[in-house]
Amino acid sequence: MNKAELIEAMANGAGISKADAKKALDAFVDSTTSTLKKGGRVALVGFGSFSVSNRSARTGRNPQTGKEIQIAAKNVVKFKAGADLGGAVN
Repeated sequence: MNKAELIEAMANGAGISKADAKKALDAFVDSTTSTLKKGGRVALVGFGSFSVSNRSARTGRNPQTGKEIQIAAKNVVKFKAGADLGGAVN
């Protein structure tokens, strides 16, 4: 499902226009992004939670040459599915 399909599904499910569904989805994405940038956590009970984790620097290998390279440390976003979502999928 892509963004346009999600907006259409949200509009049909909530009985609202596609424009309103797009505004709601964009607001959710913006709010989640700003919270994660600050190092916060977004938890949606039953669905799951988004958090930020630090991936430390490490040494890797270039697969073409075999030469060692340094991979810089960075923050990564993690998602942990909630019990309801996990149960619905299985």
